[in-house]
Amino acid sequence: MTKLLWALAFTIAILATAQQATAQQATGSFCNPLNLNYRFSYDSPAYREAADPVMHIYKGKYFLYASKSGGYWYSDDMLNWVYRPSTTLPVEDYAPTVETIHDTAFFIASKGKMKIYYSTNPLEDNWKVYNSLSISMTDPALFKDDDGRVYFYYGCSSKDPIMGIELDPKRRLDTIGSPLVLIQHNFKKYGWEEHGELNNNGKDGWNEGSWMNKHNGKYYLQYAAPGTEFKVYGDGVYVSDKPLGPFTYMPNSPFSYKPSGFINGAGHGCTFKDKYGNYWHIATMAISVRHMFERRLGLFPVFFDADGQLHCNTAFGDYPMQIVNRKMNFEKESLFTGWMLLSYNKPVTASSEMPGHAATMANDEEARSWWCAASGNSGEWLQMDLQQLSTIRAIQVNFADEGARLKAGMPVKPYQYSIAASSDGKQWKLIADKTANTVDVTHDYIVLPQSIKARFVKITNHQVPDGAFSLSGFRIFGKGNGKAPQAVKEVSVQRDASDTRRATIQWKPSPGATGYVIYFGNEKTKLYHSVMLYGKNTLDLPGLNKDVPYFFRVDAFNENGITKGN
Repeated sequence: MTKLLWALAFTIAILATAQQATAQQATGSFCNPLNLNYRFSYDSPAYREAADPVMHIYKGKYFLYASKSGGYWYSDDMLNWVYRPSTTLPVEDYAPTVETIHDTAFFIASKGKMKIYYSTNPLEDNWKVYNSLSISMTDPALFKDDDGRVYFYYGCSSKDPIMGIELDPKRRLDTIGSPLVLIQHNFKKYGWEEHGELNNNGKDGWNEGSWMNKHNGKYYLQYAAPGTEFKVYGDGVYVSDKPLGPFTYMPNSPFSYKPSGFINGAGHGCTFKDKYGNYWHIATMAISVRHMFERRLGLFPVFFDADGQLHCNTAFGDYPMQIVNRKMNFEKESLFTGWMLLSYNKPVTASSEMPGHAATMANDEEARSWWCAASGNSGEWLQMDLQQLSTIRAIQVNFADEGARLKAGMPVKPYQYSIAASSDGKQWKLIADKTANTVDVTHDYIVLPQSIKARFVKITNHQVPDGAFSLSGFRIFGKGNGKAPQAVKEVSVQRDASDTRRATIQWKPSPGATGYVIYFGNEKTKLYHSVMLYGKNTLDLPGLNKDVPYFFRVDAFNENGITKGN
């Protein structure tokens, strides 16, 4: 690519993300996966990725770094993001880590004996090399303790452990002593570490993506398993009184876990505090259809309970959530907007269909399948019948890039489209006009300025980046005009006596329910894990910890609301 073309691409990216920030102001909510300009890879077939995220507050701004993103993002509020392309950081490498030491931001990425970079103004792309690590590693994590001492954690393997070592800030972050083994593989005891989509391949998964937090004098060493391409990808945690251990496994692991819903996975992330003292966890979510590294980013609220246990709330984790501007108690206060999904499996028609990509795949709540029109021509459309007059509050448009041949570094034309609504299918009102859009995003989240009443919703293509017009999720949120489902009353749990890492939960279907959220945990009052199911009343749960007690509750939901179970 010529220098002129590279410059043009960077200019377009900066201008586009500036417009994105302006367009999203005052929405007050977000919807996972995060609505960012996920970059195309260099590989074939074409796919987008961002993964292994690190969120970092520096001089009052949030900075977000992720693997293979060509740059990074910054924001004042975690809602409106501006993309910063970078040529001075190794942004083509995996698994970045960032830490502030003496008012300087330090950056390391995952690639053997990597260099350490530093900046005192990351708003500008002017990072410089500080030193080189004396050890070879993957998936780095920097941590500065309250006393100013600095520690380094790393590891990414199906056999090798998670390691840790102290670094000396007085000697350009050189190592002190020898690395220590901190976390070993143990899938036969901790079922969620077992390799496979259902934790059923009978071997160690990949333990990777370490991260450290200190809370109330305790050190929480987090790690991901069993593999980034699996729906069951999550983050577990060990706890210690010292930064280099010894560590004790926390039995509520994986504390970050989202194996179901529209998009899955909540692993290899980082836990951080926002400006108001609230904890969050930003993590990797998997599509992994075209390539195992086809991934996105998700953001979830986190809290430490009175017993010091770390919990991440992923229930309704791909529905609209609020961004807060105050200190909250995430153990008792929910960020869920209460806007229910109106679009699941509703009747759809389309201008055309590509074989294997039927229109019904646009609203089956599965990011791994998608509707595809026969072309990318202007005028291709998809129409949905909500089957009743409903209150619409927000729409998430998830584009699938079917047939795209784009690679990293190429200029990307943005998706352009319009959305109209109707009460009778005859007279239509434009509710979202993106026909002049200049923002490269693939999970466009639109909060309507005012709620509307409608039965029919139609999206019409104007422009695609390349290939055909395709949607993995045309998701409509709001409220129906009926009643919430009845409570689930009859629940049975059968734990496998020969392998207590596995259990089957069954319940009597609730009349009127679209789906269910199964909550579980190690104590009756701590049911913070969750699994969402649509149209089923049986759940096989393979990722439990051996010989640890579990308690369960099943809530029913539909487009009118949620009914808590017993």
